[in-house]
Amino acid sequence: MTETPEPAERRGRIAAGLDRLDDLIRHIRIFIGRYSPRVLRRAWVGAGHAINRSLPKGLLGRSLLIVVVPMLILLGVLTGVFMDRHWMLVTQRLSDAVAGQIVGLATISDNTDLTDGQRADTVAAAGRAMGLVAEIMPTSEIGRVRRSSSDIVHAMLAEGIVKRTRMPFAIRDFSDGNRIEVRMVVHGGVLKVEFARSLAYAANWHFFLVWMVGTALFLVLVSLIFLRNQIKPIERLAAAADAFGRGRPVEGFAPSGAREVRQAAHAFIGMRRRLERQIEQRTTMLAGVGHDLKTILTRFRLGLALLPDDEDTADLRADVAEMEAMLEAYVDFARGDADETPQPIDVEATIADCLRQTVEPTGRTVHFAFGGDGALTLRPTAFRRLIANLVGNAARYGRSAVWVTGERREGWLSIAVEDDGPGIPDSELEAVFRPFYRLDAARNQDVPGTGLGLAIARDVARSHGGDIELGPSPHGGLKATVRLPA
Repeated sequence: MTETPEPAERRGRIAAGLDRLDDLIRHIRIFIGRYSPRVLRRAWVGAGHAINRSLPKGLLGRSLLIVVVPMLILLGVLTGVFMDRHWMLVTQRLSDAVAGQIVGLATISDNTDLTDGQRADTVAAAGRAMGLVAEIMPTSEIGRVRRSSSDIVHAMLAEGIVKRTRMPFAIRDFSDGNRIEVRMVVHGGVLKVEFARSLAYAANWHFFLVWMVGTALFLVLVSLIFLRNQIKPIERLAAAADAFGRGRPVEGFAPSGAREVRQAAHAFIGMRRRLERQIEQRTTMLAGVGHDLKTILTRFRLGLALLPDDEDTADLRADVAEMEAMLEAYVDFARGDADETPQPIDVEATIADCLRQTVEPTGRTVHFAFGGDGALTLRPTAFRRLIANLVGNAARYGRSAVWVTGERREGWLSIAVEDDGPGIPDSELEAVFRPFYRLDAARNQDVPGTGLGLAIARDVARSHGGDIELGPSPHGGLKATVRLPA
């Protein structure tokens, strides 16, 4: 049945515009890289590498960075503008108003038509009406206070007083820091005015910062929730692709998330269906071919069984056995065991059983050691074939012994198979993984085989998410190291 492909969603104008912007930036970078001095290019590349190393590697971290950095810049600009303009302006106006009130009390005190008692009472009453505490003191009191200009409120009060009068004055803070005292020389004495610092100072600026920071944190939390919901479909897609790559069933996966993520999910589902259909067709075809060829080989065996035992029939029986073994190897390589269900197995027991069945009949000495937890979920038949091929090669080409060591540590299962045979040249370590490749120069060409053992072993390892590496062994032969995620 022909599958109907998912309809491709149209790209919006914004996406098209961003694509054109990306092309423009790419052309600019190419132009700068082509015509800028070499020193500038090296500095640019070095700065880019340093920035890339310091940036988050995950999509969630980078998305949060995209949201948080502009917000922090906006908050910084708003705070700077507020502190430099609004707060300073409000403080200046409050201080100027208080300075005007103080000068007004001084003007009342300079009224010569009043007696000393009337002047003091009038000044005190006017101060109370303005929210100030005012009184007339002797002239000698002005010398007890030094004028202060380090405080911003003092400076603004002094500026407001100076532009209104030329009379000497002094400003000081009380010990608690919440009240200010101003003394000014007036007619017949010194005018002392006390008032709360909040009258001349915008003291509620921290409310703005509290609301701003609180709102920013709330917005970041909301952004984190939304970004997390957008990233979940990508993580599910990655998990489904990883499970499919390891031959595990992909259950409950459905496209979700943004348009681009859904497109990638539909593409993955289509690719998975095509691969599964191709594997199924190939397996069915090979099973049929293998069945037909095995039927013919069975006829050969029956025919040879009716012939007398002599040297010629013995050679024919050996050829039939070799053909049957080669046929099994071809079918195993083409099938790949991708449809086998992973199951919990004991890795240590499986390796020991393979050694007992494969190596011990050859008379080679076996050295086996395993460390860590051996319980692991793998495809049993495929894993057994992997180990059997490696230890079989070691026993076939080794001279006297086979060394197998296994260890599960830090999320990986490592298995090393070593022999004391002729080994493989470094230039051929990758070539031997090619199907049907026979290394006759390094190995005995009279040894029967198909050249598929290492190819099958690597396919099995990679289908589990791992790989196989070859190298020289300390015992003089070849060392094959298998690494599988555990």
